[in-house]
Amino acid sequence: MSIAVKSVTIANGVNMPVLGLGTWKSNAGECEQAVKDAIDCGYRHIDTAVAYLNEKEVGCAISAKIKDGTVKREDLFITTKLWNTFHRKDLVIPSIKESLKDLQLEYLDLFLIHWPMAYKEGEELFPKDKDGNFIFSDSPFIDTWKEMEKAVNQGLVKAIGLSNFNSKQVQMIIDEGTIKPANIQVECHPYFNNSKLLNFCRERNISFTAYSPFGAPQRGWQKDDEPLVIADERLKPIAEKHGKTPAQVVLRYIIQRGAIVIPKSVTRSRIEQNINVFDFELSEDEMKVIGSFEQKRRIALNWGPDKHRDFPFHEEF
Repeated sequence: MSIAVKSVTIANGVNMPVLGLGTWKSNAGECEQAVKDAIDCGYRHIDTAVAYLNEKEVGCAISAKIKDGTVKREDLFITTKLWNTFHRKDLVIPSIKESLKDLQLEYLDLFLIHWPMAYKEGEELFPKDKDGNFIFSDSPFIDTWKEMEKAVNQGLVKAIGLSNFNSKQVQMIIDEGTIKPANIQVECHPYFNNSKLLNFCRERNISFTAYSPFGAPQRGWQKDDEPLVIADERLKPIAEKHGKTPAQVVLRYIIQRGAIVIPKSVTRSRIEQNINVFDFELSEDEMKVIGSFEQKRRIALNWGPDKHRDFPFHEEF
């Protein structure tokens, strides 16, 4: 059964589905089938990135689903991201073209700067010195953004945005660029509500995508005793009342806050479950209960590149 997903109109006038499939941590050999399953279940929004090393698998899945008549290209909303080693002006457009080639697409619906920090250009995605420290580049992200604006004008991408930028960096792009970011993608889940940045973006008509809505339990660097969002006992009575799972309640909570959400899974049953969140609504009291889970528990990258001048998380939001 294919479920229809609601969409929002982002700044460039394009409709962006409020729920999509995230592919971070989707391993080689699993990602292609996951994307096929997602499209069969009704997903029309797929999120990937150069650094996830799965653009080719995503591209094969999209191509197969267009070829078998399940979808047309215009039905889909595809997002990918510019990696840190491609910030230099002369590398931006070639990187977009390489992503298009791997994804087997003629254009992208949304293209994001993955992080504000630039790394040393070259073949290594995570360049480090002999002591294991990241090697940085001095390419300013404003110059990177201006090259992305050219990509819009060339028809390579329909919309451009940012990922993991703080509010000051977003404002700098707004002030110095000619195209306002259409979207920002950042960590957001009940243990890290990111409310101030969400409100900041709402005031500026920038759509807000929540990644790791379940707190990324498979990210690989969590502590053994770290609490899991969807295992929080306070979710159970809410889930039982609506005949839903705690994961579905979390996704519904994020959507009702006015955010777009991109849960990751490679398991078909969970992929189906995650999209089935449009037939119930959380009450105001239930929203407040889940909102009270806030722990300021950020799971995103907060090590290694924190010495870079553009590291985003030294600011409150």
